Amino acid sequence: MFDVDVWQEIFSTIKKNKLRTFLTGFSVAWGIFMLMILLGSGNGLQNGVKEEFSSNSINIMWMWTGDTSIPFEGMKEGRTIKFNNGDYSYLKEKGENIENVSSRYYLPGTIIYTYKNEYGSFETSSCHPSLLGMEKVNIVSGRFINDLDLNDFRKVIVIGDNIKKALFKEEDPIGKYVKLNNVPFKVIGLTFDKDRHSERTAYIPVSTAQRIFNGADRVHTFAVTTKMVSTAEEAEAITDKVREGLAARHKFDPKDKKAMGSFNMLAQYIRTMKIFQAIKIFVWIIGIGTLIAGIVGVSNIMLILVKERTREIGIRKALGASPASVITLVLLESVLITTVAGYAGLLLGVGIMEGINYGLEQALATGGGEGIFFRNPTVDFTTAITSMIILVVSGALAGYLPARKAANVKPIEALRDE
Repeated sequence: MFDVDVWQEIFSTIKKNKLRTFLTGFSVAWGIFMLMILLGSGNGLQNGVKEEFSSNSINIMWMWTGDTSIPFEGMKEGRTIKFNNGDYSYLKEKGENIENVSSRYYLPGTIIYTYKNEYGSFETSSCHPSLLGMEKVNIVSGRFINDLDLNDFRKVIVIGDNIKKALFKEEDPIGKYVKLNNVPFKVIGLTFDKDRHSERTAYIPVSTAQRIFNGADRVHTFAVTTKMVSTAEEAEAITDKVREGLAARHKFDPKDKKAMGSFNMLAQYIRTMKIFQAIKIFVWIIGIGTLIAGIVGVSNIMLILVKERTREIGIRKALGASPASVITLVLLESVLITTVAGYAGLLLGVGIMEGINYGLEQALATGGGEGIFFRNPTVDFTTAITSMIILVVSGALAGYLPARKAANVKPIEALRDE
């Protein structure tokens, strides 16, 4: 394999047929280039979708109520279903496959925030301490709501970065008091959301919100995290079980979607990831199909090459060359062309995707990439190595048939060849 004379002969043959060799190699390079572009683009879309899911726990589920649309046990449709604190206790203690629970009471009307001479209207979320991990609230200063705040009905608040800028300017808000409809709340924490979706949101204990804003034990929505499962059907089964329990408590048909609405993110996430798995398989099929077209071209060229060198091969065999040496000569030339051309296509494809990724990172770092649904469109090292192995094997397969044909050439017939 490392015979200098053999390699000199291979390079001599390539040099004599530069255009043919280039066009043959280009078909292989194009195939691997397109494979890298397609795989990188698929990864970029998949990573973009994962980034959208990353703002919350992927196993989170939200539930809310409405009016019944189906008669149930003698009761007419049109009844308003209302969650309460008892439902929170039920979900926390008896809810099957449920890990964490947080309820929410929506504050009535417009809530005006004031601090000294500054004021504004912002979104206020009343919640339990468990919401911190469930919705991945990012605390950059101070702390989040805790159980003592909840049990003691403390008037404490965690504010978003935009609220801090609007009311406190450059002043540190921690420990200061901000008024919500003239009710003073102590600022105990500051949040920052890199995606800027919740920087205008403040968090207060749900028990405090119910007491101050006349909510009694009313709850509007629940957020729960469920057991991690592997199929969308299992995730939906958890939703159905929770729905059945709450339907029994509030006497409505479990199939009545208008009486109680729900959204299970885990089921949606699993379905979405399966779509990307199918896309990845499709991309591999398309890419390898394109690569095979190039490999077939290499095989055809090698067959032509063997035909052109029939007399030369016959002379070699007449002088004592073994069939193995002839096969090695043809195989090495085939593998060389496919490997070098394929590696060039691989580098170009990976390089372009890395360049796009760099541009996206710069845009995101400077705040100009908001709304970009495409993240890290690169090809991992394992995929690149796998592609190179496919190339080498393909090169060997492409040259095998021409090599076998060359090895079977009979010297006397080859010498008669014109």
